Amino acid sequence: MRFSKTLPITIDITRLLDRGLQGRLPTGVDRVSLEYVRHFRERARAMVRFAGRWLTLGESGSQRLFDEVLDPSAKFGQVVRAYVAKSYVSDWQHHHGHLLLNTGHSGLDRPDYAVNVQRRGLRPVFFLHDLIPLTHPEYCRPGESKKHHQRLKTMLSVGQGIVVNSADTRHALEAFAARDGSAVPPCAVAFLAPARLAAPATERPLATPYFVTIGTIEPRKNHLLLLHVWRQMVLELGDAAPRLVVIGQRGWECEQVVDLLDRCDTLRGFVFEKSRCSDAELANWLGHSQALLFPSFVEGFGMPLVEALALGVPVLTSDLPVFRETAGSIPDYLHPLDGLGWQRMVLNYAQPGSVSREAQGERMRGYQPPTWAQHFEVVDDLLERCLPLASEPA
Repeated sequence: MRFSKTLPITIDITRLLDRGLQGRLPTGVDRVSLEYVRHFRERARAMVRFAGRWLTLGESGSQRLFDEVLDPSAKFGQVVRAYVAKSYVSDWQHHHGHLLLNTGHSGLDRPDYAVNVQRRGLRPVFFLHDLIPLTHPEYCRPGESKKHHQRLKTMLSVGQGIVVNSADTRHALEAFAARDGSAVPPCAVAFLAPARLAAPATERPLATPYFVTIGTIEPRKNHLLLLHVWRQMVLELGDAAPRLVVIGQRGWECEQVVDLLDRCDTLRGFVFEKSRCSDAELANWLGHSQALLFPSFVEGFGMPLVEALALGVPVLTSDLPVFRETAGSIPDYLHPLDGLGWQRMVLNYAQPGSVSREAQGERMRGYQPPTWAQHFEVVDDLLERCLPLASEPA
């Protein structure tokens, strides 16, 4: 079935605008939201929650803000403030019956979100990225578990449909709903596509063998294990030790990692931190690396793994169910606490003609990463299932 292009859609872009105004780089969550704007923009209106009001912009204002979030101009802040202010004063449209897409969890931790949805006769479809704050609260900011519990309650109470990024996330959602005594609305698993990375440049960014790890520096990403492994390798091998490139912004609850990055003399010249990295730079660093290192304790999807395989780069990763789901037998899997195992495998992959690395290259042959076209085929089918509900009077 194909989704009816005549059904009106509203996209909540509050999170995208807020992060843009703060000058923050897009996270994985934001990249998904941007793809939804790109896919649905021609038949959608933009909604912004501001100062207690839910503002639905007209067609021209919506398209202007969609332009800004997809390709921010030098006047991003000025344009956003002008259109939101104009809508705040004069635009009181309530698009009864519209499908509402919220793909960034934004605002769902507020109990009044569900009330506002019902008051406006909106038919929300949500994207659920993970349940990590509930299943692994120790890796999240204090209070995040309570907020995420409310997000899930909102999704289950008023959601007409939920998109998830993996069967692993769907299973976690179903387990939560069973404990909560709630029904799960129509739910679809749609894999995420990797970023559209250009081919790596011809020249290597580092002459010596190096590895890359990608992701916000936070406890569940397990940077601490890698830095301890690297310190030991440098102590044992000196200049013969491979290098490590850490790509990602500094997050929360990561003081030990930051201390090692900033103050460990042993790691200086062997570990390089890249907190702001363009897609072109990312492709170059990743494309020439010996492998992506991905020792996470838990993930909802794990985009860096798919990005690496899409570039033909081997992956050493934690043995998580979601990685088995998305990458099968291609990567070499290790336990996230097996420091000696990670060290042995890194040294193996660093060697010229590594048999293990070449074997993974063979397993990678024929790999086809997920595409956004495939993703939205699944989403369109889900929205088609929501049509009878969306056409009912409120």
